[in-house]
Amino acid sequence: MTALTLRQKLAILSDAAKYDASCASSGAAKRNSLKTGGIGSTEGSGICHSYAPDGRCISLLKILLTNFCIYDCSYCINRSSSNVRRARFTVDEVVRLTLDFYKRNYIEGLFLSSGVVRSPDETMGEMVEIARQLREVHRFGGYIHLKTIPECAPELLEEAGRLADRLSINVELPTDEGVNRLAPEKKPETIRVSMARLRSKIEEKSEPTLRTKKRERFAPGGQSTQMIIGADATPDAIILKSSARLYSSYRLRRVYYSAFSPIPDSSAALPLKNPPLMREHRLYQADWLMRFYGFDQHEILAGRTDGMLDLAVDPKLAWALGNRALFPVDVNRADRENLLRVPGLGTRAVGRILDTRRHRRLRLEDVGRLCQSIAKVRPFIVAEGWSPGAMTDSASLRARLTPAPAQLELF
Repeated sequence: MTALTLRQKLAILSDAAKYDASCASSGAAKRNSLKTGGIGSTEGSGICHSYAPDGRCISLLKILLTNFCIYDCSYCINRSSSNVRRARFTVDEVVRLTLDFYKRNYIEGLFLSSGVVRSPDETMGEMVEIARQLREVHRFGGYIHLKTIPECAPELLEEAGRLADRLSINVELPTDEGVNRLAPEKKPETIRVSMARLRSKIEEKSEPTLRTKKRERFAPGGQSTQMIIGADATPDAIILKSSARLYSSYRLRRVYYSAFSPIPDSSAALPLKNPPLMREHRLYQADWLMRFYGFDQHEILAGRTDGMLDLAVDPKLAWALGNRALFPVDVNRADRENLLRVPGLGTRAVGRILDTRRHRRLRLEDVGRLCQSIAKVRPFIVAEGWSPGAMTDSASLRARLTPAPAQLELF
């Protein structure tokens, strides 16, 4: 068989990596190579600037070390029984690609994942060696995210945390039953032990040492995880419940949802009734409401007998339409918690409202200047000189706030 060129490997393994989520770099420590020497810098606010058509970030060099894999997970395109074209980078090739792409200003960091070849320790060892060479040999200061392998040795996980900005361990699927059925070679308990070990290590390193009084650097961006949705019939209610448990148990920075579409030779997966990317989008919105807006998972799905999110409207608007008795909210008197529940008002807009109303009473046009769009907000608030009247209880409100898509005129 003819050996693949580096360009061919890159084409195969960058395409294979598109199914890996959680490539955001927020939480990385700020580093400036102009001050420290070496090459590469990173900004603490994040570096994910451009996105693929399906919404996934492409600002990092996002590749697999290899798409060979000893596991045969039904939902994975790179499973051992799949007939995809295979490739494998060497350690030196990944290091060289990262540096070359960075110097050409194509990327701002590296997102590295991999299939498992021979053993988890051997594969994870190569990923750690790539990060070590970048950091210690080439003094690379850019962002590095490593997708770690749960079954690897604890010392490899610790070394990865010392070198990378963020680590992630995939929980694979929302339920243990799903993992046991679709990925029987992987053990949910092993994944949980690895995530707990990583959480403990992050907390341990966050404390100043007695000798130096400084915190040791260890995965400053924390840990995240990825969950495949749509590979089985698990409803959104169970997915959100599982996510809430993961956040509380492992102090995750983020749970990433990856929409699954059945692939032709996957007999174990169930076809989806709902558009997978829209379902993924609604889960992200619901996840955001639970993390930053004070919503409970049961509130978000109240009234939905099938346990699924409404794909036609965002979860916050769906909740407001189902709880109209709580509206309208007076923007000049309501507390932060109630303002955050108004459709169309985000955390930043609410903060501005609270700051502004200390000096004067807000009119509707004032609120319009503080939020992105007043159209969604108007039926749910009272302001100086404004009341929605019967609009809040109107039977046509949902239709008015979610108009059907229309074809634009071509001429």
